[in-house]
Amino acid sequence: MKKIALFAMLAASCVSAQTLELTPEQKEMAAIGNDFSFKFLQQIDRNEEKDWFVSPVSLQMLLNVILNGAQNATADEIAHTLGFEASDMQALNDFNRLLLDRFPKLDPATKLVIGNAVFVNQIYPIEKKYKSQVEKYYDAEVKNLDFKNEKATLRTINGWCSKQTNGLIPSVLNEVNPDMFAYLLNALYFKGAWTYPFKKAWTEERPFYLESGKEKKVWMMEKERKFEYGENDLCQRIRLPYGDGAYSMYVLLPKEGHTVTEVLASLDKEAWNELRSHMYSDTKVNLWLPRFETKYHIKLNDILKDMGMPGSFAPGADFKAMSLNADYLDFVQQDAIIKVDEEGSEAAAVTSAGMMGATAIPEPPKIINFHCDHPFLYMIVERSTGSILFAGEFTGKE
Repeated sequence: MKKIALFAMLAASCVSAQTLELTPEQKEMAAIGNDFSFKFLQQIDRNEEKDWFVSPVSLQMLLNVILNGAQNATADEIAHTLGFEASDMQALNDFNRLLLDRFPKLDPATKLVIGNAVFVNQIYPIEKKYKSQVEKYYDAEVKNLDFKNEKATLRTINGWCSKQTNGLIPSVLNEVNPDMFAYLLNALYFKGAWTYPFKKAWTEERPFYLESGKEKKVWMMEKERKFEYGENDLCQRIRLPYGDGAYSMYVLLPKEGHTVTEVLASLDKEAWNELRSHMYSDTKVNLWLPRFETKYHIKLNDILKDMGMPGSFAPGADFKAMSLNADYLDFVQQDAIIKVDEEGSEAAAVTSAGMMGATAIPEPPKIINFHCDHPFLYMIVERSTGSILFAGEFTGKE
């Protein structure tokens, strides 16, 4: 069976919420999407001791929107980076459509919003087929903007981001390049209340030990009850459900002598399925979980190049299915935020990309001199057909 990618956000271990009934092929698509997610997470630079937070789903969705505008070798490298064949684009689009329709409805106790947008420089045309595809399968808002009017363009793009993320991410761009063909965006917003909330009275400052051995104080929430729990030689793991259980937070805690880097390196689609399917559902746990808020910005150019799509960032990349004037990806970046407290979690991410224009369309000068001070030709023409009804020349002589 051909490999087909999907963004991975399936909660297969739901207990009381709606679940998606998937075909064997669709299950394989989900697994491949998970594989991409872990490869992406393994690329994040963890040399600095600082919190990070990203959305693999948002990145995959944006790459899918971009892929619909790619052709030939460019399409192949993006598809292979995601884990499937470019020839399976229709199946991918159909599956994304299914997920866009179903994900927000799986749990009425949680809120999930997925948005896509393609803001095109008004001096460039966009292929009708591409516009139709991303509108049909990704609910993308496709809109022409005057990139020379930087203030208005920033207001539109950043305003879209703020609206899609409930104000958590008010802006992603500080400036607009008038030579850009388009800015493409995906936004993902999630808000869920814990199925089993923490008691605020139990939250207190406790020590937290960094990988360097340093100690700091954090506000630590506490709860004691039965959870789904599992462990292996590397880590302990727990599933913390939201709402009716369609969405959950999995926490993977490295055991003594091991690190998050090691845990990440051990994960692929098979390992992830194994971890989620082998958990004890009735284990009493005394849980400590920090109350925290993390904001994160990451430039993804180098990561995506290393993952297999360097040609997409080079002049001459083939995005002609998007427009004859679409040239190459100038940047891909992600802004993300998460808030975790006693009541639940709120999270958002916006992945944005800038597509450079291949050839600028020159604008006419602001003032045109049309001085009929020498002989000239004139015609009387029917507008709809262009038929020349009369023609003549004025020479100035009688």
